[in-house]
Amino acid sequence: MKVLLIGDSCTDVYVYGDVKRLNPEAPVPVLEPKREERRQGMVWNVYNNMQAFGLDVYMLTQEESITKTRYIDEKSNQQILRVDNEPKVTPIEHEPPFLQRAANEPPSDDKYDVMVISDYDKGFLTYEELERLVKWFDGPVIIDSKKTRLPKGAWIKVNESESEKLENDLADVIITKGGEGVEYNHKFFPAQKVNVFDVVGAGDTFLAALTYGYLTKHTMEAAIPIANKAAAIAVSHPGTYVLTEEDVKKILH
Repeated sequence: MKVLLIGDSCTDVYVYGDVKRLNPEAPVPVLEPKREERRQGMVWNVYNNMQAFGLDVYMLTQEESITKTRYIDEKSNQQILRVDNEPKVTPIEHEPPFLQRAANEPPSDDKYDVMVISDYDKGFLTYEELERLVKWFDGPVIIDSKKTRLPKGAWIKVNESESEKLENDLADVIITKGGEGVEYNHKFFPAQKVNVFDVVGAGDTFLAALTYGYLTKHTMEAAIPIANKAAAIAVSHPGTYVLTEEDVKKILH
């Protein structure tokens, strides 16, 4: 099962340390850094979790490096500060040569079973480009976007807050509602009840599992429960999380 995945990417940096005092100059905690972790975020997180499901993924992303650095008190796991470094991103090229911006070699026949767009609205994908891609692709399209205006002709995955900001009427909208569940096509799919540790990247995990579920079950109604299970596992772990082989077995059984 081959996936064409397009979207913005970043590096998530986690700086863990100890907070033992407040800054005497201002009422803010002073963090003493102890260790640092780097993880692939945004569309890279979708990519890694798609691979965990065994999908053959060809990914396109921007050349510029976006970094999100979180400073965390290790004892309480409380995030003290987040610093984002976001250079101006060059938009994707809309002609076929854009395929050169790949993370890996494309399938030899260039035939994909689905196109998935993970759009964090950082400048890589304009609205016009989203429209162009949906018209260009000969097959099903799934879009997860932060934009308020989105093209028709695709499944649109948004959270509840994003759905309230959509400027145009769309038919196939999948609305995630955090710990409650998912609303789609006038049906509600309850989420699994878990202890939430961190929601960072859970939407990416949901999108990856939703894609796998659709490709194997052939309907969104059958895919959403799979995605709900995957997201429940993701929020049970700190930071950006990639599903393990054992996680996937639990999701599918």
